[in-house]
Amino acid sequence: MTTETTGQRPQTANLEDPLYYLSNMDTIVSWVADHHADLLTDRERNRLAAFANLATGPRALLTRMVMRTGELFRADKLHYPELPVPEAEALKLLVQEGWLDNSPELSLDDLFRLFTLAELRPVFGGWLHQQGHPKTLGKAQMRELLAEAFSEPKPLQHWLAEAVGEQAPEVVQLQDMALFDRIRLMFFGNLRQSWTDFVLVELGVQQFEPVAFTPESRAFQHRSEVDGYLQMHQCRERLDRGEPATEVWADVPGPVDNPWLISRRDRLLLELGRQAERQGEQELALQVWAASGHREARLKQLRLLERMKRFDEAWAIACQWRTSELTDAEAQGLNRLLKRLAPKVGADKPEPVDSPTLREFTLTLPKPDTGTVELAALRHLGTDDAPVFYVENTLINALFGLLCWPVIFKPLPGAFFHPFHIGPADLIREDFVARRQQAFEERFGQLKTPAYKQDILDTFQTKQGIANPFVFWPVLDEELLELALDCIPPRHLEALFRRLLNNIKEHRSGFPDLIRLVPDAGQPEQRYEMIEVKGPGDRLQDHQVRWLEFFAREGIPASVCYVRWQGDEASL
Repeated sequence: MTTETTGQRPQTANLEDPLYYLSNMDTIVSWVADHHADLLTDRERNRLAAFANLATGPRALLTRMVMRTGELFRADKLHYPELPVPEAEALKLLVQEGWLDNSPELSLDDLFRLFTLAELRPVFGGWLHQQGHPKTLGKAQMRELLAEAFSEPKPLQHWLAEAVGEQAPEVVQLQDMALFDRIRLMFFGNLRQSWTDFVLVELGVQQFEPVAFTPESRAFQHRSEVDGYLQMHQCRERLDRGEPATEVWADVPGPVDNPWLISRRDRLLLELGRQAERQGEQELALQVWAASGHREARLKQLRLLERMKRFDEAWAIACQWRTSELTDAEAQGLNRLLKRLAPKVGADKPEPVDSPTLREFTLTLPKPDTGTVELAALRHLGTDDAPVFYVENTLINALFGLLCWPVIFKPLPGAFFHPFHIGPADLIREDFVARRQQAFEERFGQLKTPAYKQDILDTFQTKQGIANPFVFWPVLDEELLELALDCIPPRHLEALFRRLLNNIKEHRSGFPDLIRLVPDAGQPEQRYEMIEVKGPGDRLQDHQVRWLEFFAREGIPASVCYVRWQGDEASL
């Protein structure tokens, strides 16, 4: 296994190459074989080496089949004109090399997926006629009637021989999908992403931050951890198929100490609890939600206890949870729950949280022929001395992303699986900040020195165009950044950044549409203002309200601008 890769980096294919998908697949296979060899068995390593040694045509056809849904394919339906050899020739070699089985056993369901109604009628027409059924049955009706009598899988020739004789098309089955799923997991870090997320993507148009890959930075250190992830994935698939939660729960792996697997297990338990509740297994739902560290699990547990009228138990858990650091949504849900529970347990209702008054003003403007209401407000409000920019969620996120660039791309275990990440894979996981807390504090310490402005501008220059989950390059320019850094006090930036980190998934959006920058104003708090624009009939969304209330509490200048069109006043 390679100890570090900071020099030679994998190259991505150009979409002008008709076999670009094969080049990308070769990249995945070689990356996993290089960086995760110790997590593979001898047989798996040998199979990956055999894949790399296949001739181009068979390797490309195998890649196409791996990318498609399912493991069974009709040979006569595989048409890929870009292959350098005929499909039949490539198939023959893949069968010889053990990549495909050309005589798999097929269930009735398999048969009905692979063949058309017209092809199936001659096969089962005689039996259906003997049972008194008409020949005009639809495919679904036919399948239902045949299910009991034809429940045993068998090779295709046994299904079709009497109907079509030697003309039966060949069906082949992939033999190594478990291995390809395993390397997909080790490359992406999850099984949510499909092969097409990489193999069919033109990655060359994107620039990626170089990240050092070392054995210590891998999410999976032992083969058993990969096995555990695969086991949890199978449990989730069983839940999605509607299997009883009690049966799935028996196969969920126990607690682990791998942060990446902990997060995956927490999400699995969240869903298992949902299924258990739907299936009437309330005690199981409570048990698995109590064992899950997912942010949504605790509130679901408390709401179920409330519905079960176990008020004292719910109250005790809720009061203990209230002392933790909560997101806005968690605090809102918990306060509502405590308010409902208080009279049930004879306790005083929690003191209502005072919502600060939001700054608002109204503009009456001529209705423009084209353009949005935000642009109409921008043109009206902007002046030479106080320019207004349409930034919405881009500016504050970008300032954070530029200041904290080294922390975002810190090569922690489970953060980066391959060289083509836009950002860390654990970005919206619950422990993202905790694992980088000291590093974030060091970056925020920069805000207490004059150096932070130049640091951000230097990063803007040196990282230009490189993917970052907080930086949207097309809307940024140096003039806007310099003005913003001159006008927004660093203590305000720190407050904004800390709230952003409190819940990245939720808090990356909801920022006001416009920002007015007034560099010559006397007081720091007068040098800028964020403005949320609402047109006729539009209203603030919950996450926007939470940001605006935060601004008011922190003394950050922000307001809501309600736009009305001239001539519409009479209808109000």
